[in-house]
Amino acid sequence: MTYFREAVLAVITLIALVIALTVPGIFAANQALIFGIVLVTLGLWATGLVPGYLASLFFFTALLLPGLAAPDVVFSGFTSTAMWLIIAGFVIGAAITHSGLGAKIGEVARPHLSKSYPMLIGGLMVIGMALGFVMPSSLGRSAVLVPVGMALSDMLGLEKGSKGRIGVAVIIAFGTNMPSFAILPSNIPNIILSGMADKVFGMEFSYADYLLLHYPVLGVVKSIALVLLTLYFFPAKVAPVQVEVSQDTPASSRKQMILMAILLVTIGFWATDQLHHINAAWVGLATTLVLLVPRLGLVPPPVFKGAVDFGMLLFVSGALALGAVVNSSGLGTIIAHQVVGVLPLAQGHDFLNFFSLSTLGALTSVFTTMPGVPAVLTPLAEELSQATGFSLEAVLMTQVIGFSTVIFPYQVGPLIVAMGLAGESTRHLMKMTLSMSALTFLVFIPLDYLWWVLLGWI
Repeated sequence: MTYFREAVLAVITLIALVIALTVPGIFAANQALIFGIVLVTLGLWATGLVPGYLASLFFFTALLLPGLAAPDVVFSGFTSTAMWLIIAGFVIGAAITHSGLGAKIGEVARPHLSKSYPMLIGGLMVIGMALGFVMPSSLGRSAVLVPVGMALSDMLGLEKGSKGRIGVAVIIAFGTNMPSFAILPSNIPNIILSGMADKVFGMEFSYADYLLLHYPVLGVVKSIALVLLTLYFFPAKVAPVQVEVSQDTPASSRKQMILMAILLVTIGFWATDQLHHINAAWVGLATTLVLLVPRLGLVPPPVFKGAVDFGMLLFVSGALALGAVVNSSGLGTIIAHQVVGVLPLAQGHDFLNFFSLSTLGALTSVFTTMPGVPAVLTPLAEELSQATGFSLEAVLMTQVIGFSTVIFPYQVGPLIVAMGLAGESTRHLMKMTLSMSALTFLVFIPLDYLWWVLLGWI
């Protein structure tokens, strides 16, 4: 397998060199170089031959040394709100684990989820789906649910590195992120799409219409598929073990009560962001500040130092920056126009048009990552509407199918972060994302098409 990955990376690197040196007519010289660097970076992330943070450092260095991109664009990932949500997630997770609150919640949940491994995996997916309706941040959902899932794993005899524990981490990663693409304010790409549609076309999406259009297939059916794939790839049996749970002292009980109150307030602010309009990241930042107050003892300095994974931050910042670099250099629009030019779009061929537009979003996200898809494709929506005969709103909505189709894990930072919080390797995500992508093209897109036709969108 390693030889195969090395061969794939070698081919990608060769293609990148040819493009950078020959400068195809669609690119300016600088754009060809940037495109080559992007291809090599994507190859490094996709093959996993080097750690993700090393690939990010290559990306930063290759752009900055020759002056191909401005530092504020290259390092935009570090200043994004997503980065502060990740840091908040690490701190919240550390507080839940250190205080013993995760184990306490796990003890309460164990009777309901420990009857069988399928019930455990299915139950965690349902909880992740439910959190999507009350917490607009997938990173926040991971921060709350991962420590509980890991505590449950300990109680059920699923050791670190075992298939069962990996399965728990994987289902939480996907469960707190994937179904929420079908809920309007719950994931970053959804919000960007809504904002771009309003900014470019003056169009406002209805929460109820968006949910009805997307949740039955992208939320429910895909979640069932994720559970079945997890059980297939990471089979296990639960065997409740006698876990030594230390008796809570008055001081530890007090800490757990304080932490629970802080989390409830945080979730309350996250759930009502449409009322107060405070960004979820700044709510997370305020929570982090409170949790780190030494007198409370919820996250002491030694715990904090061990909680924040700097390598993970570098990896995610690179993934976020890649989309920004591709968009700011004009590559995103060039790539999208080239793909649109070869798509078989024609009025009257509704299914082929629907499939093509969904595929356009999925392939664009490989280069721009998920948040970049609406920024690149929304300005093309009017052109695509005329080519297909679809309404402008229907064309915009096909983006949701595209940016919820994850081919490689690096495209969605929250998946990577959730695995990091769980302490399990991100390489286990690849078999899930590739399998789900295949199912999307073979099953979910046709199902979505039938559902859209039934609702009268096509």
